[in-house]
Amino acid sequence: MTPRSYLILHGWQNHRPEEHWQHWLADRLTELGHEVVHPQLPDPDDPDLEVWLTELARHLDGLAAGSERVVVAHSLSVLLWLHAVARDLPGLAGVDRVLLVAPPSESVLARYPEVEGFRCAGNLFGRRLDGGTLAHPTRLVAGDDDPYLPEGVQAAYGDALGLTAELLPGAAHLDLDAGYGSWPSVLDWCLDGTTKLTVR
Repeated sequence: MTPRSYLILHGWQNHRPEEHWQHWLADRLTELGHEVVHPQLPDPDDPDLEVWLTELARHLDGLAAGSERVVVAHSLSVLLWLHAVARDLPGLAGVDRVLLVAPPSESVLARYPEVEGFRCAGNLFGRRLDGGTLAHPTRLVAGDDDPYLPEGVQAAYGDALGLTAELLPGAAHLDLDAGYGSWPSVLDWCLDGTTKLTVR
């Protein structure tokens, strides 16, 4: 078995409930013998970008050396990851591939004081995170009816990042409200980065 280390990052107001697909994924990967880090980030209801970036750097530094390192980020943690890339956060160079799931759009973040600090400043990501600057093989996936992405994921993030977003019909925000307590294809992707992501 190829040794792998996984860092699974949650979103806003997520207290890592056992019913969520990220918890399910962490359990499945652990059962298969992989190293899995699924941290509770500080103050998930009122997060601070700088604090989350510090935690991200710490967890990246703690991933096992000599293994394939994989990051799975959902919702607000997608923005956390993009800020980290824009700042060239220590530890990023050791990451082998990344899955970005259901990022909330700028217009949505602007409506909530608790998370508006995670917004992109102006056209920062468009300038600095184009397809040639995302150093890691990266997949971007979202529901085609995500209420937190009214502009659509391609317009909101895909074009600026130089990525072709993968749309999952009827998947909404890929959260518990959308029925994502398990998600078999994300487990398959974790084990094989060429896997096509599909609805649950």
